[in-house]
Order: sequence, then C-alpha cells, then structure tokens
Amino acid sequence: MTDTATPLSPLHSSAAGARANAIREEVAKAFIGQDEVLDLVMVALLAGGHVLLEGVPGLGKTLLVRALSQALGVSNARVQFTPDLMPSDISGHAVFDPKLERFEVRKGPVFTHLLLADEINRAPAKTQSALLEAMQEQQVTIEGHSFPLPAPFLCLATQNPLEQEGTYPLPEAQLDRFLLKVVIGYPALADEKRMVAAICEGRMATEFDLGKVNQVLQREEVLALQQATAAVQVDAAVLDYAVRIAAATRNWPGIALGAGPRGSIGLIRAARAQAVLGGRDFVTPDDVRAIAKPVLRHRIGLAPELHIEGQSADAVLHALLAKVEAPRQ
Repeated sequence: MTDTATPLSPLHSSAAGARANAIREEVAKAFIGQDEVLDLVMVALLAGGHVLLEGVPGLGKTLLVRALSQALGVSNARVQFTPDLMPSDISGHAVFDPKLERFEVRKGPVFTHLLLADEINRAPAKTQSALLEAMQEQQVTIEGHSFPLPAPFLCLATQNPLEQEGTYPLPEAQLDRFLLKVVIGYPALADEKRMVAAICEGRMATEFDLGKVNQVLQREEVLALQQATAAVQVDAAVLDYAVRIAAATRNWPGIALGAGPRGSIGLIRAARAQAVLGGRDFVTPDDVRAIAKPVLRHRIGLAPELHIEGQSADAVLHALLAKVEAPRQ
C-alpha cells in the first residue's frame, strides 16, 4: 500500500493521471485481457458515473469489481437479480425490535462503495427502480427517511445479451442513469492462456488470487481524483462539438429515439476522465470522439428497419461521428 499522501488538488491533473493509471495497473494484474473494458470502468470511476456491462457470463465481471475494490481500499457488494427479488432486498428495510420496542433500519447491500448488480434485467421494473434514487442522488429512502450512500459510489450492472427469456428490459429512464454502456467480449487467445495459467497453476480454486492486487489509494484520494476530473478544462468549441453530436442523434436517419441532454452532459463528463487518463488538464475533440459510443449507444433507439437489417447502434454512431464536424485543434 502506498503512503497516505495529502489528497490531490483538483489542479494537479498530471498527478491525477499517474494515480489513475496506478489503479489501472493493479486491477490489470487480476483482470486479464480486457484493457478497453478496464479503461472505460476507470473513466466511469473518475467521472463519478455508473456502468452497464453487457456480455455473456464468465468474463470476469465480478472479478473486476473485487480487484477494483481492493486497489481502492473501499467496500464492495454483489446482488444477484432474480424475478423474486424485492426492492427492500437492495435498499434495506425497517424491522421492529421487540426488546427496544421500536423499528430499526437494516441497510441493504446498496450501502457500499462498489455495487455489482448482476443480471439486472432478471428482476422486474419495480425492483430495478430501487437503484434509481441511489444512482442519481447518491441516497436511499427507507420508511420515509433518506440515508446518504458512502462516497465514492459506483454501480456496475450486468446483463446477458443472449438470454432474453424471462427478462425485463431496462426502461429508458434507468438506462439514461448509466454514464456508459460497455460491451465486454471474449478475451484474445494469448490473454486467455495467461488467465487459465494464473488460475490453474497449483490451485484447485476457480477464482483468481487477488493477493497480487495492492491497495494504491485511500478513499479520500479517490474522491480527490474525482474532484480533479471535474476541474479539467473544456473549451467552448469542444463543448459545442459534444452537444452537436448528441443533437445529431435526434434527427439522424435510422434513429427513432435520440439522446437527451443527459447524453451531452455524459459526453463532457466522460471526456474529462479520458483527458485525466491521458495526463492532461484539458479536453480535446479526440477525447469526445473516443468516448462517444459508450456514452450514447444505450441512449438511442434504432428504427425497426435497421433492426431488420441487423445494424447495430455502434455502426450508426460510427457513421454519425464521421459526419459531425470536429473543431480544429
């Protein structure tokens, strides 16, 4: 574990970038072969946003949360969403204590720093909505009383894109609460060999040994990193570029539902984090372009004819980004 340094000033973007990359390097010791996914989760962490992970089971999503939690020195929890899961199973509930003759609040697993909402589309909308207040306002209301969540708070929700029987698609209002939608695929052959060797060598367990993942930051330093990210400069021309990208989705051929203002805000928030990872204290048009697909792919709805043709949201966004003129650097 590193020394307990003074929390970073929001102005020290180069130091912020170095510490963010130190986190990334530690998590990569366990989370092998998914560099792009790890980069995007780091973007969400720095920007104080939430992530929707889409991928088949067994690709290391739980491992990612545990390794990130260990590197940051913060708590984590996992909730397996099922059709019979109740909202109170996530947020908590009040229980009558006969000895004290009063109700006591028992907080649910949402009261953590890193929450893995596994297979979130397995639960009905009533249960899914239990996360809405937590994700948007960083608090939970139980029996009429509001309880703040510990900071930082990051929700990583997963869903399986293949098995749709017995699932409940996330409503647009909840999808919009996720800063990024990250598609996690199979690892490359070389990375999978490293992964198998790391798990199977002299061990019978089926999970990675997280003993090699060192804590590199204190909780206060994570909050300082987020403050440093929020202080990254955004030129008016770059801000205009981000807004024009989001606005273009609202009248683009083949897009039935465009991104709202939260999409524009998400582009700037994520682009700032992208700049910090690059060791800069200013956002470039390339930062906005690089992060546009993860920010917007879950905020647009394709027209039925594009679904019939088998086109994806990423393909449509790729064409859109090629047409929206970027400011000259």
